[in-house]
Amino acid sequence: MKLLPVAPLLLLLLTALEARPKPAALKCRTGPLDIVFVIDSSRSVRPFEFETMRRFMTDIISSLDVGPNATRVGVIQYSSQVQNIFSLKTFFTQADMERAINSIVPLAQGTMTGLAIQYAMNVAFSTQEGARPLHKGIPRIAIVVTDGRPQDRVTEVAAQARNAGIEIYAVGIQRADMSSLRAMASLPLEEHVFLVESFELIQQFAKQFQDKLCGVDTCVEREHGCQHSCVSTPGSFYCECNPGYRLNVDGKTCSPIDACADGRHGCQHHCVSVRGSYSCRCRPGYYLSHNKRSCIMIDYCSFGNHSCQHECVSIPNGHYCRCRSGFTLQPDSKSCRATDLCNGVDHGCEFKCVSTDGSYHCVCPEGQQLQADGKTCSKCGAGHVDLVMVIDGSKSVRPQNFELVKQFVNRIVDLLEVSPHGTRVGLVQYSSRVRTEFPLNKYHSADEIKKAVMDVEYMEKGTMTGLALKHMVEHSFSELEGARPLSHNIPRIGLVFTDGRSQDDISEWARRAKESGIVMFAVGVGKAVEEELRAIASEPVEQHFSYSADFTTMTHLVENFSLNICPEEGKGETEIRSPCECEALVQFQTNTVAILQSLTEKIAQMTARLEDLEKQIANKK
Repeated sequence: MKLLPVAPLLLLLLTALEARPKPAALKCRTGPLDIVFVIDSSRSVRPFEFETMRRFMTDIISSLDVGPNATRVGVIQYSSQVQNIFSLKTFFTQADMERAINSIVPLAQGTMTGLAIQYAMNVAFSTQEGARPLHKGIPRIAIVVTDGRPQDRVTEVAAQARNAGIEIYAVGIQRADMSSLRAMASLPLEEHVFLVESFELIQQFAKQFQDKLCGVDTCVEREHGCQHSCVSTPGSFYCECNPGYRLNVDGKTCSPIDACADGRHGCQHHCVSVRGSYSCRCRPGYYLSHNKRSCIMIDYCSFGNHSCQHECVSIPNGHYCRCRSGFTLQPDSKSCRATDLCNGVDHGCEFKCVSTDGSYHCVCPEGQQLQADGKTCSKCGAGHVDLVMVIDGSKSVRPQNFELVKQFVNRIVDLLEVSPHGTRVGLVQYSSRVRTEFPLNKYHSADEIKKAVMDVEYMEKGTMTGLALKHMVEHSFSELEGARPLSHNIPRIGLVFTDGRSQDDISEWARRAKESGIVMFAVGVGKAVEEELRAIASEPVEQHFSYSADFTTMTHLVENFSLNICPEEGKGETEIRSPCECEALVQFQTNTVAILQSLTEKIAQMTARLEDLEKQIANKK
């Protein structure tokens, strides 16, 4: 074909073409195709030439049976860059496609044809952009329309596109380079390369291309056997099912889709499959919420007929009555009666809770007075000590129990008056190794210590109690770590907590600890070995070791510890006595004597009155 160099002739022919009557378009019914037009809009394409490309595309599209299950069409334009006009999934009517094509604004830059083919292969023909999967056998056709020589390489990228299953038609207009067209197109070249010299030939090519695409409708010409619908492809066909159904392995019959089977329905209770869709249902006693997936329990208490004295609790298919804390539900299952509040509420008593009818009060051990808050007891104020607690962080303790151990430590701290010149507290954790969590001179208030205790991280691993005792003797009670000199007569107290048998020998360092003047307390829980606890504890052993069967009941050990930790006031001795300073004991004894004297006086008065009554009765006789 001969190129026409005179551009005005193109404009004249375009005008004539517009004036021609348009024959009724014939639809191609062969089967679905995925077609992408790759249009050159470089600066060498004059405006009236670009109009020719628009007409070329709309003429081709007008002959196609377009739709989501028929032929899909996409358009990209390129110059020095690539622009997606619309993808294969954007439009499914010829009118929408034609409007989009007529609104294209040419880029008017370079001619990067290879870049455009690369984009078509990687993006335009991707399933994300609407291309049907390759296994469906729907042809992928790229129609490249250009007017000049590419400014990049096209041979390799075109070969890659063809190997990826894309059939390429190369259409050159006037100034197009034939060798580049041949490098792009699929084989046979005589059926895929077109060099267009005039508008008449453009129309002729469009007709040829339409004839090539259109062939025998295999769904009509053959006995396809599809249960629902048949889709033609060039030389073949495949079956499709209606929405809500899936194709069976025979490739022809269809079965309803169980939309509940994949587990993605989101129904809280039950999923009911209905022809490819589903609906959610609730169990008895529940109703479906507004989101049509979650279920809300019916509030039977809201009906107002429960007759519960205190609280009504809804359950599926009914309700039950519940009493407030400190009360017990009666046999009628509706009314409530007060119970032992000490077992029913968080009373907060430091030492002991005593229940009364519908109430309770706190009491303290002998020698200690109840504080103004009505819950805590007076603490050891005059007896200052250096206390190091050595806690077991082995694997057998387990994380949840280790938290209870930390609470146990803080309960002990609550018994003490912590200050730089008063009681000092240090903490050591051990497992297969030993770690000082904080030394005696680290913190100077109970709040600081308790916060540091709660921040301690669980070590896990083994149980090297002997190693921990050695660390305590050599480091924890050193003046470098805050222990006061022995000459100050400040008692040194070591508290060892363990839940099992030591994996090393404890006897030597337990002995050295006591020989160095440290008063040793041993606290065991669970599988702790009594023999080891006794070896650690100071004399008298019974006052210096305690045991609890499990972690949840070990809080009573705090009471035992508080009765033995306070040293006798003013003597600087390590003898342990109960409960605190001498003044408190004297005051307690004084109060007790006063109460006994008052009681004795009342008994004497009652005796005198009884004697008078007896005399009056005798006189009457």
